[in-house]
Amino acid sequence: MNSLVHKTLVVQLQAGDADRFPVLAHLGYDSADPFAVTVVFSNDGRVLARWSLDREMVGDGLTRPVGVGDVRLRPESRGLWDELRIELLGDSRPDGGRHHAVVFLWAAAVEAFLRETHAVVRPGEEEVCVDDFLAEVMAEG
Repeated sequence: MNSLVHKTLVVQLQAGDADRFPVLAHLGYDSADPFAVTVVFSNDGRVLARWSLDREMVGDGLTRPVGVGDVRLRPESRGLWDELRIELLGDSRPDGGRHHAVVFLWAAAVEAFLRETHAVVRPGEEEVCVDDFLAEVMAEG
């Protein structure tokens, strides 16, 4: 069975109070890191940002608000369709604020992606080799 899942979606990015505009979101899942979903946002062939999200948190964010730190997710309804709203807080700006972006993903597409990841590693059956992790951390110094 394939241990990788990839899906590319057109999502809506809202930076600040500006209108939304479309960008690509490349969602990735690798059973070697079973708790994480990677999202790479790109536009015109340029990578705008790369985030690693908790897979369970993404699923929870489809039904209720989750997150209190740099990543916050919650469901939103746009009339005919449901969305997953992802708020991302980045590095500090010179004015003392923080870089901030909000991304809206079609909830049904996120649900389909998560179902594919669950076919690779079922929730609750994730395993991490702690010895390998500690060896990697120690090697980095």
